[in-house]
Amino acid sequence: MVHVCRCQGERTTAGHVSAGGEAVVQARRAQAVRGKMVASRPGDVKAASGAAADAGSNRMQGEAPRPTLLHRAREVARLRHLSLSTEESYLLTIRRFLRFHGSRHPRAMGAEEIRAYLRHLAIDRNVAASTQNAALAGLLFLYRDVLRISLPQLGEIERARRPARLPTVLSRAEVQAVLGRLDGEHWLVASLLYGAGLRLMEGLRLRVKDIDFQRCELTVRDTKGGQDRVTMLPVTLAEPMRRQIRRARLLHEEDRTRGIGVSLPFALDRKYPNAPTDWPWCYVFPARAVARDPRAGDLKRHHLLEDSVQRAVKRAVREARLSVPASCHTLRHSFATHLLEDGYDIRTVQELLGHKNLKTTMVYTHVLRRGPSAVRSPLDSPSFARADEIREAAPAVPTDE
Repeated sequence: MVHVCRCQGERTTAGHVSAGGEAVVQARRAQAVRGKMVASRPGDVKAASGAAADAGSNRMQGEAPRPTLLHRAREVARLRHLSLSTEESYLLTIRRFLRFHGSRHPRAMGAEEIRAYLRHLAIDRNVAASTQNAALAGLLFLYRDVLRISLPQLGEIERARRPARLPTVLSRAEVQAVLGRLDGEHWLVASLLYGAGLRLMEGLRLRVKDIDFQRCELTVRDTKGGQDRVTMLPVTLAEPMRRQIRRARLLHEEDRTRGIGVSLPFALDRKYPNAPTDWPWCYVFPARAVARDPRAGDLKRHHLLEDSVQRAVKRAVREARLSVPASCHTLRHSFATHLLEDGYDIRTVQELLGHKNLKTTMVYTHVLRRGPSAVRSPLDSPSFARADEIREAAPAVPTDE
């Protein structure tokens, strides 16, 4: 008779075992391993199951997990060198699209589901046309680039028509009032936006090597559309920029002792291993604290956060009590308009702004008195009498009394 003690690892405790009884014991051991021992510790399962379990465990550990849909979308976005903001916008659109349709897989959906989601945004959410078009761009990226599904109906999905809007432009006195209520780095960044016509991120991403004090030029790299351009450095900002660079140099020396570098675009840190800690690559407006790179994951010194500048400009606009809403980009609009008012050629302004199409720059001519505002009403002619004098001199209309 054979007794099996499971608490001692299936060992026999008494009696002699025949050949048939040994087979029964082995079968019971295998059954116990497959059944109850699954819930025990990995070490116990490995000890009880023998070499076969070892091979299966190693095989399972060697298999790479299948990437999720969002993980695959992130990989494709980085393969196409999309900006981080565009990547996050596309991923957010994909999440909301899947949530709207009850987490169904996109392969089970098509153009009709895309139209339903866009109708939801336009009718139920009442979003702007630009937001609706951004959502459509994210969904087209999902189907065409990530899933590589060719749906003929996708090209027939209509885009929302964006209304033509005139840019908000501040007067010179209003610009001075806003800048006068800023200080420190916020004042210097806002002054560059107005004085050089930079976008906010273009100003914050300036590096030391992009400043040419001899020629009073700024080299703006990797701008909208992936192009570089050269614009002016205002002479009045040359000395404040030198002081800012000296402060950034002190922070750079401290980071070098800690082995911390700056973030670099793409794979330049692998091509130039010393570039993250080289002084020319440092930001002119470094962040106050180090942070982990959103893509590489290591600690880096990034540029000043755009949110802090935006909040400072909004606060300055509120304190100046302007009659129009203004933001950081309004300073760029004011730069272009004031140059055209001063008589500079529109082609020159186009190059300074980095516009590919002249029609984009033409929108600033609305304040140059070359359109309807340039036409003077004949009633306003100096040789004509004033309207109130005309009314007084007009003969009385006879009545029937």
